[in-house]
Amino acid sequence: MAATPAADSRLLVIYASETGNAMDAAERVGRQAERGGCPAVNVLPMDSFDPSCLPSERFVVFVVSTTGQGDPPDSMKGFWRYLLKKNLGARWLEGVRYAVFGLGDSGYQKYNFAAKKLDKRLLHLGAEPIIQVGLGDDQHPSGYEGALDPWLLSLWESLNQTTPSLLPRMYDIINPDLSILGDAKVEVIYHSSDEAQQDSNLLDFKNLIQRARSMSPSLQFYNNDKEPHYMLQMVSNRCLTKENSDRDVRHFELENPSSGITYQVGDALEILPSQSPSAVDSFIERCKLDPDCYITVRAKDRVKVSKGSLLKDRIKLKTFVALTMDVMSFFATAEHEKEKLQYFASPEGRDDLYQYNQKEGRTILEVLDDFPSVQMPFEWLVQLTPPLKKRAFSISSSPLAKPNQIHLTVSIVSWRTPFKRMRRGLCSSWLAGLNPNEENLIPCWVHHGSLPPPHPSTPLILIGPGTGCAPFRAFVAERAAQSTSEATAPILFFFGCRNQENDFLYKDFWYAHAHDQGVLSSKNGGGFFVAFSRDQPQKVYVQHRIREQSARVWNLLKSGAAIYIAGSSTKMPADVTAALEEVICQETGCSEEEASIWLRKLERNGKFHTETWS
Repeated sequence: MAATPAADSRLLVIYASETGNAMDAAERVGRQAERGGCPAVNVLPMDSFDPSCLPSERFVVFVVSTTGQGDPPDSMKGFWRYLLKKNLGARWLEGVRYAVFGLGDSGYQKYNFAAKKLDKRLLHLGAEPIIQVGLGDDQHPSGYEGALDPWLLSLWESLNQTTPSLLPRMYDIINPDLSILGDAKVEVIYHSSDEAQQDSNLLDFKNLIQRARSMSPSLQFYNNDKEPHYMLQMVSNRCLTKENSDRDVRHFELENPSSGITYQVGDALEILPSQSPSAVDSFIERCKLDPDCYITVRAKDRVKVSKGSLLKDRIKLKTFVALTMDVMSFFATAEHEKEKLQYFASPEGRDDLYQYNQKEGRTILEVLDDFPSVQMPFEWLVQLTPPLKKRAFSISSSPLAKPNQIHLTVSIVSWRTPFKRMRRGLCSSWLAGLNPNEENLIPCWVHHGSLPPPHPSTPLILIGPGTGCAPFRAFVAERAAQSTSEATAPILFFFGCRNQENDFLYKDFWYAHAHDQGVLSSKNGGGFFVAFSRDQPQKVYVQHRIREQSARVWNLLKSGAAIYIAGSSTKMPADVTAALEEVICQETGCSEEEASIWLRKLERNGKFHTETWS
């Protein structure tokens, strides 16, 4: 297929991101290409690009993260399914030159699995790699950027050797002259507060969120990230752990004050948290902006529109609160601050930047306070800063049992930095601080998770230590509701926590369903087994309980049971899988390899599911 002139002079950067890191890395690839004089650069999320158009491209850089146990991000799944079509031949991508950079964590078994699979498939379809796949590692002292820096340099050098017209200012990439960056790509149009008050729609909070996120340059290509599905009211905020425990796990109950909620077990609830009003006000004051003004944000290359249209699209300036380190050195006036920021932005200072910024979890205000001479134009903040991210939580209730409620089981995130500073997770801390007795509308989206709802006749083996029990609380409640009107299959549930006294989450709930004719009762072929890891000298985990119940586990597997695993993505899933393989070996006399094949077949048949988080 012949390429158009535009394709020959264009670099396409496509990213698939789950938490925003791959998006940040892709934006950096795009900025460096522009600095090198690339005639046309497009940076797009993978789910906004039509994969059938890929053969028309000539130079493509893919930046993809790996989630859970080797899973691709949601935004990559449709693209990946297309690439796996059997009618795509070995020459389908002939003439396309590509590079893949992956973001992962070498602490996990399937390290950078999504990037490796993508690289292999592109090669099989006839595309030509520009350089070898790059593997960013969260375990590196500088995070994924420790691999991104040298990989990018190799990418530009390779492209410059084969296609010098693509990067006519290659020298500016290696030795960047900050003065060539030019103006921001977005413009911010300011409106007086008098003009804004004429619009009654500003009182509609859902509409406000939709317009704010539609204006964000980072979200302009997303179709599913606009208006919330629901504005839910918190009606219960209960601590599940003991008061003096070193962990704070909460049970939240949310309901829709205006109508019902549509969801199913296994779904996830995404929440857009609110930031501290005082922090927003401090940021606006620090940037010398008018807190009462309204703005319209748009790309500079858009066709000019009437003032009436601009007023319709305006939003309050407070919506845009964020910061990035990449170009801070443009706007520092004090020489010693400029030198330090330029050092942070250099390859030599990357480790120190990672320690200063990511490891310490510094906020925008702390960075600005550390560099008081920095006066960053608001246009750059809008352009360079990712939007406030939604947080996803497994739903821990059943719509059959709680038709107008969604329950969440949330660990309130807190940690100490290397410099002993206390940090707290934005969303979990915000939720924990909400008072059910006060009006508090929470922007929410319901999405399918990784755990499909099981049929009532399917026996279940559930393994969910810690907050991994959340989706399985929903499964058990659902099956209990189903059992009142139809026959249901038994459930084995393996739960684990540190101490029986401190963090035995939902203790009464589990025991209630394990007694008499409950869905977890042994009388019905089920069972509830708990491992307290720190209540005895030797640690006991869920995998130990699985081995102890070897016969029960195998009997349920023989009868067609499905396995569901949820919880921490570190060692637990691999340890549980190893324990299940041991059960199969012990009960059948087969080899370890045969047991592993048996479980993989179970997975292919849709009966082995994992949902993990870090």
